Amino acid sequence: MAGLDAIAVGQVARDLVLLVDEVPGASRAALVRRRRELLGGKGANQAVGLAQLGARVGLLGVVGLDEVGDRLLGQARSDGIDVAPVVRREGTPSALIVDVVDAHGRWRYLEDIPEETLLTEADVAGAEDVVRAARAVLVQLQQPLPAALAAARCARAADRLVLLDGAPDDPDGATELLTLADVLRADAREAGLIVGDPPKDADAGLRAGRELLGRGPSLVAIEVAGEGNAFAWPGGELFVPLSETPTVDTTGAGDAFVAALTVGLLRGDPPERTARYAVAAAGATVGHPGGRPALSAAAIEEQLARIPAS
Repeated sequence: MAGLDAIAVGQVARDLVLLVDEVPGASRAALVRRRRELLGGKGANQAVGLAQLGARVGLLGVVGLDEVGDRLLGQARSDGIDVAPVVRREGTPSALIVDVVDAHGRWRYLEDIPEETLLTEADVAGAEDVVRAARAVLVQLQQPLPAALAAARCARAADRLVLLDGAPDDPDGATELLTLADVLRADAREAGLIVGDPPKDADAGLRAGRELLGRGPSLVAIEVAGEGNAFAWPGGELFVPLSETPTVDTTGAGDAFVAALTVGLLRGDPPERTARYAVAAAGATVGHPGGRPALSAAAIEEQLARIPAS
């Protein structure tokens, strides 16, 4: 496990994606136009994106000791992800996320995520050597606060790059997590949970970024829904509009964004370049159904050309 570029700490799930023209009403049926069954969950999606971008990446999450768990880990291995840290939990089915997407790009999730498939503080402690050895540690804040704090504390103690994705439910936990973080990424809803109101435009996004810089991180990326992403760092800020790409499904765009953001930071790219790279990766993901990234150098270059001037 020594020498990993990054480890993603978060959800692992079976992702069933159903593309329909319209979601049916009660007592009605709809024809499924396309079906995909994938390795999913935020932790796994970010790990896939990192691997596609050339990073040596590990995954710390939980799957059941079941056939679905076997298939998920097999897929992760074929994607080039080190799954040695993944916990196999006996007595629980692996998590399932059903993503129903209509022809207008609107998604609805049906989630069966047993509590036992969430990380515990003990799970993180069991992977401490792995976490401490990775250059970057990505912590999804959809996981229980004790596990998220344990991962962030462990990474910070080893002087690793700590990236937080999301917003914790507990305001007290948010305070400590932000002091441990190098990077915070939040979508519009999550940003609203932290600063009190989802940003409605670029100026509001940049204000939220500046405010959050004062709480600990050295780079903040905030989504402005439907518009783009605001970035703030000491001495600079930038708003990057969304790429001009037809949207099939926004599921997984944030995970691709975080993966590319991490790779840019690990390469030492300037913040402005890293910001556009992350937005381009998100744009390369919204054109297909499901949250699984499809990141290649060609896809990202195409998206970079489609991003309007900031």
